[in-house]
Amino acid sequence: MARTALVTGGTRGIGAAIATALKAAGYQVAANYGGNDDAAKAFSDETGIRTYKWSVADYDACADGLGRVEADLGPVDVLVNNAGITRDAPFHKMKPEQWREVIDTNLTGVFNMTHPAWPGMRERGFGRIITISSINGQKGQFGQANYAASKAGDLGLTKSLAQEGAGKGITANAICPGYIATDMVMAVPEKVREAIIGQIPVGRLGEPGEIARCVVFLASDEAGFITGSTISANGGQYLA
Repeated sequence: MARTALVTGGTRGIGAAIATALKAAGYQVAANYGGNDDAAKAFSDETGIRTYKWSVADYDACADGLGRVEADLGPVDVLVNNAGITRDAPFHKMKPEQWREVIDTNLTGVFNMTHPAWPGMRERGFGRIITISSINGQKGQFGQANYAASKAGDLGLTKSLAQEGAGKGITANAICPGYIATDMVMAVPEKVREAIIGQIPVGRLGEPGEIARCVVFLASDEAGFITGSTISANGGQYLA
């Protein structure tokens, strides 16, 4: 029987590429989303992947959502924590709600999703926790103290989960994408985009599918000896 994978923020951008790649690899896939009903419907119509709406910032909603997915598709063996938001501002202008919203989604959201999935993975003796962090969680970024802190926190959480899960067949790993050709990045002014590309040694933006292939590998049985690791997929822009 095919294993079940759940991808948060899975109907657009990198998340959509991950969900689609996991389905192509033979997984039963559920894609969570937070708010864009039209995008979720279009994604589901195109791919046949079931979509489920809830906020990862709400623990009870995460536990309920996980239960709905497992009722429909079976126990979740692979959890991809991809959902994330930005609320950018220079630190001296950052409002407490901008800090809180980003931390609640990008860091606490990983706890909210992983915590209710963890007991079942321990009981079954298998699990894959894959969290999408960011290059800016590794090096920081002007105007993104909240985002960088949340994504750096994801790395510490991943390393701790790796140690606690190892004896139960659960691996926990993170991926730190650099600048990827998503709708958000492609929407920035061309001069800004060119300046970003100028900082990337390979001379181009990454593709969502390149991040998705990292996820498919980490989700596989063949990756069972890899845990607590961070894959930096950034075209050489930052070497950690």
